[in-house]
Amino acid sequence: MSPSTLPTLLSALLSQAEPAETGQPAEAEPPSLLSRLKVEGGVDTYYAYNFNRPADSANFIPGTGTTAKRHNEASINLASLGVSLAPAPVGFRVLLGLGTAMDVLHMAEPRGIAVGPEVWRLLQQASLNYATGKLTLEAGVYPSHIGLESLQSQLNWTYTRSWMGELSPYYQTGLKGTWKFNDTWSAQLHLLNGWQTIGENNHGKALGTQVAYAGSRLSAAFNTFIGEEGAEGSDGLRLFADGVATYKVTESLSLSATADVGTQDVPGSDNALWYAAGLNARVQLYHPVAVAARVEAYRDDNGLITGTEQTLTGGTLTVEVKPAEHLVLKLEARHDRSTADVFSGRDTTVDGSPVLKDSETLVALGAVAYF
Repeated sequence: MSPSTLPTLLSALLSQAEPAETGQPAEAEPPSLLSRLKVEGGVDTYYAYNFNRPADSANFIPGTGTTAKRHNEASINLASLGVSLAPAPVGFRVLLGLGTAMDVLHMAEPRGIAVGPEVWRLLQQASLNYATGKLTLEAGVYPSHIGLESLQSQLNWTYTRSWMGELSPYYQTGLKGTWKFNDTWSAQLHLLNGWQTIGENNHGKALGTQVAYAGSRLSAAFNTFIGEEGAEGSDGLRLFADGVATYKVTESLSLSATADVGTQDVPGSDNALWYAAGLNARVQLYHPVAVAARVEAYRDDNGLITGTEQTLTGGTLTVEVKPAEHLVLKLEARHDRSTADVFSGRDTTVDGSPVLKDSETLVALGAVAYF
């Protein structure tokens, strides 16, 4: 062996003995429990004035109004407190709340032994999750995969919710599987108790699906729901589809569009049909101030969803100010109209019930502080 080959051989032997020196990093330690733990919460308070001056002080139609439900009073829309643990690979999230939003949220819960609005009225979410590779599983009560809007006011462009948001699920109960194909495409499959219920009121179960795209400027999702709905004996198969798209036109201008269509078998009657569409725009005027606008239409052909055969239309204008990082103020004007008399008015009938009107104009000021 020549002296010139000795350094080469020694270098090769050392590289085999010390693989960390070859650029292959040592295996990273899993994140600590404390670093995965997060405490969250907030308070969403409001004052709303309804120009109908409803005798029962209730804004919107029965069963809706997860924001600004009460007329001419300062109130708590939603006070939340929760804790979550990021999955590694197992995690969870528990979020509790109280306020007028929570009362409306669980209004349709079926009543029975160990179920009903009074049992679950403080619960927003309680779910555990498991993540491995591209697959994430979640089980329990968790936010719905349907729609554009969140129950958390600071996450929405407007303060009050659209009719499509109010008349589709905010939460659902069951098992969700999410598969992330890459950085932009994902899919979900849900096995559910039903349409925004924790308790079950019939022997049927439901399936939900989602296909979603999340790009740098365009985000879109197509969501479905299929399952037996209604109380046992009056239940029928519900089919529902929902499309959502948001496009960032410029750094300051964003647009979104939503569309819904649903049908349900109704024993002894024609199939129920409902459909809706909405357009939203948001302009960031400068750093703390933004303006948002929404127009929408909701047609309930048979009155299955809203309780009355009608077409609801509405327009909303919102000014948003963020004076601090975790504080959002929203001043909003909203006008809604129906083809039927469904909104509470000032006058009352002989039994004390409000005389109903076909329109409603509302001004609301909401303030949300969160962490």
